Amino acid sequence: MTKRILIVRTSSLGDLVHMLPAISDIAAHVPGAQIDWLVEESFAEIPAWHPAVHEVIPVAHRRWRKSWWSAQTRTERAALRKNLGARQYDIVLDMQALMKSVWLVRQTHGTRHGLNRKSAREPLASFFYDVKHSVEFWQPAVIRQRKLAASVFGYTLSGEPDFGLKQFTEDKNIEPYAVIMPSASRDDKLWPTDDWHTVFEFLTEQGLTLQLLAGNPAETARAQALVDGMPNAQVLPRMSLTEIAQRLAQARVMVGLDSGLTHLSAGLGRPTIGIYKASTPVRTPLQGSGYTASLGERGHAPSAQTVLSALRQALASELV
Repeated sequence: MTKRILIVRTSSLGDLVHMLPAISDIAAHVPGAQIDWLVEESFAEIPAWHPAVHEVIPVAHRRWRKSWWSAQTRTERAALRKNLGARQYDIVLDMQALMKSVWLVRQTHGTRHGLNRKSAREPLASFFYDVKHSVEFWQPAVIRQRKLAASVFGYTLSGEPDFGLKQFTEDKNIEPYAVIMPSASRDDKLWPTDDWHTVFEFLTEQGLTLQLLAGNPAETARAQALVDGMPNAQVLPRMSLTEIAQRLAQARVMVGLDSGLTHLSAGLGRPTIGIYKASTPVRTPLQGSGYTASLGERGHAPSAQTVLSALRQALASELV
């Protein structure tokens, strides 16, 4: 018998990547699961990658909030409300537990599940769920989401996380390049230029070319300045998330700041080094089937030598 499930998790990129193993768990343990996913429009590619996701329902909250009462926004919000109102789910699972996700949950029909007030980042959100679940807060995000799903559907969590990204990883040739993500959502996450140059010199000595990711003009300018005069480096043009995933899946290694794309690289099973400076890896460490190193801590960036040590292990990890 089909069990219709709606997952509510709209953003952000890294958080959506952390969600993917929970979707694999649900598909493996819930017979007849038909999983829809409500997600921010700019990240709609991510749930679509997972073979267990039946339908992706986009929401444009980030765009709408800039002109909430404009005619176009009102029309689009009404269309989403009508779309959700026409659907009947067995379970609506809010895996974000924020008031902005509750706003969406309240437009759905089905038994509404979410975190209890002691577990939710915004405790007020818990008052809007029919069934509330307890999941300890200070755990890695991937484990936390998997435990929430297990609690909702009544199975025992086991096994390593499966990100459901085989379309990118099966039968792929690994190419002699390193992907670099030198930008992040906040400037206080940035790593010193001299440290990047130390890493670039090491990777070049290993025979690898450098491919730098950039998502907007400011990031592009920063990346170009970092590799100015380096013939073995290129700043990649702006690409779709699917194109980036394809590029990451064939990289020899990835080095990036604490950003969603760095977490995606780890989820794809590539050797990945994450540099943490303004955030803690306690709750959001890199996780995947390949070698990962989550280096640094809030207020304490890792040294270039620490990153080089991890890089040596990463490059050796697939030679064993």
